[in-house]
Amino acid sequence: MSVTTAEETGTQQTGAAGPGRLRRIARHEWTLACGGALALAVLMIWILPPMVLGVTSAGTIHAGFADPVHTIIGDSADPTGQAWLLAWDGHALLHNWAHLWDTNAFYPDRGGLAFNDSLLGYAPAGLIGTGPEAAVLRYNIVFVLAFALASLGAYALARQLGANLAGAAVAGAAFAYAPWRYGHEGHLNILSTGGIVLAFAMLARGHGWSLRRGYRPDRVRPGWAVAGWLVAAWQISLGFGVGLPFFYVLAAAVLVAAGGWLVTGRPRLPRRLVLADLAGGAAFAAVSGAMAYAYLRVRADHPETVRSLDYLAVFSPPPRGLVIAPHSSLPWGDWHETARAALGEVPPEKALLCGYVLYALAACGLFNSIWTVRQRVHLGAGLVLSVLLLLGTNGPLYPYLFEHLPGFDGGRTPGRLILWPTLLLGLLAAGFVTDLARRIRAVTLPGARSTAVKLVTVPLLLGVLAEGLPKMDHVTVPPAPAALATAPGPLVVLPFDDSNDLNIMLWSTGGFPTIANGASSVITPARQELRDLLQSFPSAPAVARLRELGIRSVVVVRQRVPGTPYQYALEGTVDGLGITRAQVGDDVVYTLD
Repeated sequence: MSVTTAEETGTQQTGAAGPGRLRRIARHEWTLACGGALALAVLMIWILPPMVLGVTSAGTIHAGFADPVHTIIGDSADPTGQAWLLAWDGHALLHNWAHLWDTNAFYPDRGGLAFNDSLLGYAPAGLIGTGPEAAVLRYNIVFVLAFALASLGAYALARQLGANLAGAAVAGAAFAYAPWRYGHEGHLNILSTGGIVLAFAMLARGHGWSLRRGYRPDRVRPGWAVAGWLVAAWQISLGFGVGLPFFYVLAAAVLVAAGGWLVTGRPRLPRRLVLADLAGGAAFAAVSGAMAYAYLRVRADHPETVRSLDYLAVFSPPPRGLVIAPHSSLPWGDWHETARAALGEVPPEKALLCGYVLYALAACGLFNSIWTVRQRVHLGAGLVLSVLLLLGTNGPLYPYLFEHLPGFDGGRTPGRLILWPTLLLGLLAAGFVTDLARRIRAVTLPGARSTAVKLVTVPLLLGVLAEGLPKMDHVTVPPAPAALATAPGPLVVLPFDDSNDLNIMLWSTGGFPTIANGASSVITPARQELRDLLQSFPSAPAVARLRELGIRSVVVVRQRVPGTPYQYALEGTVDGLGITRAQVGDDVVYTLD
């Protein structure tokens, strides 16, 4: 088997076909990396949390192994809404692709898919299976795969840049399992960052570029460049929550590369590489433009989607948030409870710990590294810049982007930019670990070098992973009420509020009836007006408004109504309203005649 050095390509060649080819493929670095990333994600995200939590409060699954069909990771709120998104994307592509953006939820509003990050890149998963149980299983699988792709992508990028196996593994673990991620256990759109690092790795490989060797024309691989652009386009298709900053970072990288090409005298580029960049870049631009058009249309219809700096200030983390872990961090969650409470409103968006072990390794990487001093300065400068940006209104830079870069005035949480400092910290740590391994090899006897390197570097990797252990619940998903299947659509389900609507959206995956319910960060005035009016249902004004909207039935979920403003709907009189009331199981269905 022919093997190249990690410094040159970070890959191994499988060699020619022969009797042992399957064995060589199975032992190939990237086969092991893919399998290892997947196995680690299953262990960290699916197997360990139930084992750690054991039998907890009512609603969580028993220790040992969680049921992937009837339980969902995190809680039964936001994750169920995102499970609906995955299901809708696949359903719309199969049955109604022309109205992809006009979902069955949020009726009568248009463009409901753009009220959230669309997760369109996951639509192929939505083509398989129907109903709420399939939606939950699909979500759980994709959730685990998102962590696997994040670790694999960061590993690939670090390897391409010149890190050794251990250094790249540290970068992958740090990027995928940083403690801050568990503050977003209900936000698959924010956790889905693997395409970012994988795209950069592929683009760097396609252009024959690494940090340690620079640009080498003999290493150019146009196919990898095209793949990088396509992965970047796929990442954008998931949404602009993390996609918008990625778009600008990638655009900046292209400008820097073009500037470097001009400064170095415009060396001749391979024709196939130029064509690959033109084709891949066009695909990336087309996907980005199509996504932007959908969101800009919603913005035009609903100007309230534009945020203010005062609004952003509520979500902007203070600098101390970088040393505070979210609740679902196993090592630090309980320890940091008091500090987290002191962060004020929405603490999950402000608890941004990347890991103390990672901080230490990255600090060492500023002084001892495989990267040059100049490269370390650039990485350090990027780290400082990205930290200042994520502070939002508590820092000097984000307000400038808010005022001058399109799209930033629609963002909600500056702290989500934490993925960029995490990546840079991981690369600094990878440089240090790679250099540490080199130094150990230099002072160790030839026969003991590999063992000596592992004795030193593996504990560092395990330290990063230990800080990344989660304690996420696997919560039983509430079953859909039988009344929902009997009610003609369009319909509305009461209670009608964000916390209940997330479950209702999931329930609607059993046939996708048109529903007025819907939860998102965008609450249109018309939806809020309807929510307020239906607190008096079945009153004459409420019924009249429902008829104006074409809503044919109202489902009242008995177990959820007590204590809400909608409890009158259970016993209110229907005399003279022209509607009928029927008991279906424990629930009530009103039909507008």
